Amino acid sequence: MPAYKDNNGMWFCSFYYKDWTGASKKKHKRNFKTKKEAQQFEANFKLAARADMSMRLKDFVEIYFTDKEHELKARTKKNKRYMIDAYVTTYFGDKALNEISPSDIIAWQNDIKKNNDFSESYLRMLQNQLTALFTHAERIYGLKDNPCKRVKKMGSSDDRSLDFWTIEEYQKFIDTFELGSMHRLIFEILFWTGIREGELLALTKNDIDIPEHKLNITKTYYRVDGEDIITTPKTQNSVRSIDLPKFLVEEILDYYKRLYRYPNNERLFGMTAKALQELMKRHIKKADVKKIRVHDLRHSHCAYLIHHGVQPLIIKERLGHKDIKITLNTYGHLYPNEQRKVASLLDNLQKESIPVKE
Repeated sequence: MPAYKDNNGMWFCSFYYKDWTGASKKKHKRNFKTKKEAQQFEANFKLAARADMSMRLKDFVEIYFTDKEHELKARTKKNKRYMIDAYVTTYFGDKALNEISPSDIIAWQNDIKKNNDFSESYLRMLQNQLTALFTHAERIYGLKDNPCKRVKKMGSSDDRSLDFWTIEEYQKFIDTFELGSMHRLIFEILFWTGIREGELLALTKNDIDIPEHKLNITKTYYRVDGEDIITTPKTQNSVRSIDLPKFLVEEILDYYKRLYRYPNNERLFGMTAKALQELMKRHIKKADVKKIRVHDLRHSHCAYLIHHGVQPLIIKERLGHKDIKITLNTYGHLYPNEQRKVASLLDNLQKESIPVKE
C-alpha cells in the first residue's frame, strides 16, 4: 500500500478498490500527517468498501449510516449518531466487527453502568443502538455470529416512573398565563389533547377543523443545526384526528381573532422546542408546582383520561401509538384498581348464580 508525500509536507494515498458489488473504482485522499495514517486509511477503506466483517466497528458505522440515509429522519439520525459515537465507537471503535464477543458486550454494559448514572430507559436506548449495528451487519452483510443475540439487554424500556400533573397542579400552572394569549393556548392544547410538542409546533390553521371540532395531526416540527424542519410524524399511526372539547375550540377561535389575515398554511406557534421548554420552566416557578417536562403533559393528559375511566384502546388512538402494547406498557400501571374491579365483579356474579336455599 504505497503512500505519497505532497508538496505541502502532508501525505496522500491514491488507489483502486472494488466495492461490495464488485465494481472497480478509484479513491484519492489527501492531508494525512504521516505515511502510516495514509496507509491505514487505504486498508480500512477497502475493507469498508466490500463490507468485509473483519473491518473495524467504527468503519462499519459509516456503512450503517450510509445505508440508512433515506430511512432515518434527520433528528433520529442525529440522536443515533451521538449515542453511537459517544458510547459505542469510543469503546469498540478499533476492534474488528467479527471479533467482538458476547463477553465483550457484557464488559461494555458493565463499563457504561459503572461510569454513568443513566436511567433504565436510556440504558436500553444505548443497547438498542449497538444491537441495531450488529443486526444490520448480520442481515445485510452476512455477519455469521451476532454477539448481541446471546447477551441479556441492559436497561428497560418499561419505565414506570412517569412524571405527570394532576388536574389541580395543571390548573395552578395554566392560571399563570394571560387569558387568550398564545402561550396559554399552547399549553391548553398540549394538556387537553396529549399531542407531542413537535406535532403542536407544526400546527397550522389548515390542521384544525373548527366546524367538526377536530385536530388533524399530519406532520411534526423540529430544528436540527439551526434549520427548521417539518416532516411526517413519528410513525404512520401518528397521523390521526383528535376530537376537541368545545371549550378548547372556543379558545382557539379567540386566539384566531388576534391573527389578522394570517396564512392558513403558516405555523400557528412560531417557537422552537427549546424555547417551549424554557417558557414552561418559568411558569412552573411562578405556579410553584413540581417540575415536569413539556412531554410530560402528554402523560398528564393520559393520566387524566385513565382517572375518568377511559379505556386503553381509546387512549392508544388518541395518542397515536403504533400498538396497544405501547400504551399498556407505558400507562398500564396507572390502572391499579382494574384488577380489584374484576375480582369484585366475579364475586357478585358468583353470588347471583348460586340458588338460594329455602
